[in-house]
Amino acid sequence: MTNATARKFGYPHTLVAETEHWLVLVRPQQPTYGALVLVCKQEATAFSDLSSAAFADMKLAVDGIEALLRHAVAYERINYLMLMMVDLDVHFHVIPRYDGERQYGGHTFKDAGWPGPPALASHVALSEEEATALAAAFAARWRA
Repeated sequence: MTNATARKFGYPHTLVAETEHWLVLVRPQQPTYGALVLVCKQEATAFSDLSSAAFADMKLAVDGIEALLRHAVAYERINYLMLMMVDLDVHFHVIPRYDGERQYGGHTFKDAGWPGPPALASHVALSEEEATALAAAFAARWRA
C-alpha cells in the first residue's frame, strides 16, 4: 500500500523508479529542473524508525538518482532535504543544484537560490501531464 506522501506527490503518475523500500518520484513543483522526491514505502514517521533493510536499500535508490540526474540535468551539487513538516512519512526532497538555467518541455528552470540554500518557493509548477511525461522520460533513462 502506498502512503499519503507518495500520493501527494502524484504517485503512481510521477513514478520514476522503485526499489524494494523506496519510491523515486518527480516533484511536480520544480525549484530546479529534475527535482525529485525519495519516499520510503515503510510505515515510518521518523528516520530512526526505518529498518536496516530500508537504510541499505536507500544506497541503491541514491545511486540511481545521482546517475540519472548527472546525465539528465548536469547538476553541480545535489541537496537532499528531509523536511517532513507537512508530509509526515519519511521522505527526502532531492534538489539538483546548478548555476544558470536548464530548458525542458518549453520551460526554463533557474536555480534561484544558487549558490546558497535552495529557494523552494521559486519553482516551475508542472501540470499533471507534464509531470507524468517527465517521469516517463526519467524512467526510461533509469532503465537504460
